[in-house]
Amino acid sequence: MRRATEKITGEAVKASGSFRAVMSGIGDAREKTGRDLEAGRVLAEVIGLPRAPDAVPAESCDASGSDENAFDVFVSGLDRDWAFTALPGQRPPEGDWRTWLIMGGRGSGKTRAGAEWVHALACSAGERSDLRIALVAETLGDAREVMVDGVSGICRIAARHWPEFEISRKRLVWPNGTVAQIFSSEDPEALRGPQFHYAWCDEIGKWKHAQETFDMLQFGLRLGRDPRQLVTTTPRPVPVLKQLIADPATRLIKISTAGNAGNLAPGFIAALERRYGGTRLGRQELGGELIEDRDDALWKRGDLEACVTRFTGVLRRIVVAVDPPSGSGENSCCGIVVAGVEASEGSPGLAVVLADCSVTGQTPGGWAKAVVKAYARFSADRVVAEGNQGGDMVPAMLKSIDANLPVTVVHASRGKFARAEPVAALYEQGRVVHAGRFVELEDQMCDFGPTGLSSGRSPDRLDALVWALTALVLDGQGEPRVRGI
Repeated sequence: MRRATEKITGEAVKASGSFRAVMSGIGDAREKTGRDLEAGRVLAEVIGLPRAPDAVPAESCDASGSDENAFDVFVSGLDRDWAFTALPGQRPPEGDWRTWLIMGGRGSGKTRAGAEWVHALACSAGERSDLRIALVAETLGDAREVMVDGVSGICRIAARHWPEFEISRKRLVWPNGTVAQIFSSEDPEALRGPQFHYAWCDEIGKWKHAQETFDMLQFGLRLGRDPRQLVTTTPRPVPVLKQLIADPATRLIKISTAGNAGNLAPGFIAALERRYGGTRLGRQELGGELIEDRDDALWKRGDLEACVTRFTGVLRRIVVAVDPPSGSGENSCCGIVVAGVEASEGSPGLAVVLADCSVTGQTPGGWAKAVVKAYARFSADRVVAEGNQGGDMVPAMLKSIDANLPVTVVHASRGKFARAEPVAALYEQGRVVHAGRFVELEDQMCDFGPTGLSSGRSPDRLDALVWALTALVLDGQGEPRVRGI
């Protein structure tokens, strides 16, 4: 029996190394011998796992069903064992490397790989440890809701040695003393001072101050004999990601959403493939491909990266521009962009894009509230709203939220590309800067060409940007008022 099972298991593992192959081998052994428990015991010995009977209380099994129950528990244990269930791309690469870079589509298993790696490091550090790990996300909220408490986060996947999350100190503490601190790309300076053995960076492609944050992390990654970092991200052609890919100390792993289909809702991939299959957005968000800028796009990512600054000047006008959606539903988006123009003597003044407050899946009342909120937050002078979609309904909806809201309705008489070209020229002249990273807006800007977006969807965020800068710089609308930000 032992030889037969070893042969079957060995052949299955050799064939694919997969959990399914091992289970198939066990199934064959069960059919040939009719002795389920013995097959489980022998396989446990072969691969070095605890035997199933040790995990099954004797009183829970009757004489006739004990073998079956024990075997089911054994198989169930394997199903939860990361050593068996991890996909090839979710396992740490062999050899010498400084950065393990996982680029994958939505739902491809990037977060699970990161959480398992960090937890394994903490648990293998010994009974008492001074191991220090950095967890860096776009925002502190993302770090907590995705990396720590998310469905595939550290606290959810920890089967043993569960860490305690000290919210006030923004850190995870394992029973053996290992500490993982969380950081945000919104505050790169917070990484100045702490030092670490390891780091996990999540969604670096949409970090607000990506280069500065990543640089600060590198200076702190200096403890131990072999400091390493894992970077998990949906690919975007941003400079910091391109640098990592080109670095010889990086081990790049690409995984796709389809590769993780067994862990996703039935029909999820088919539905997205029908909508986005073959598009640039689909290749990036599902296939995990790094899609470069369109050759005919009006903006390039490198230029947008260069125009990000921490503006501390004085603005004489601020407007909130609105591109209302043509309908409602979870995929509808209302473009809302806030921009201002600085106060200057004898010159046109620098235009500053302050925020992308766009909202998705909102009713007319919902996006109207978002507009009023942005207006109040930035103490804006005026709301500029496109009236091609909705006509008089747009100002009526906005004023139903705030009757005193100053609203100017504008109508497009030219196509979107023709309206966007003069605004793109302002960027080329160095007359526009961004007060932060606006990832979704930048994605639309760098994918917008003469035929629109490659996905065929409406460039709602870009439209709002065009209306804002047209009103501030090209048309000069709005009442002057001097203020600082």
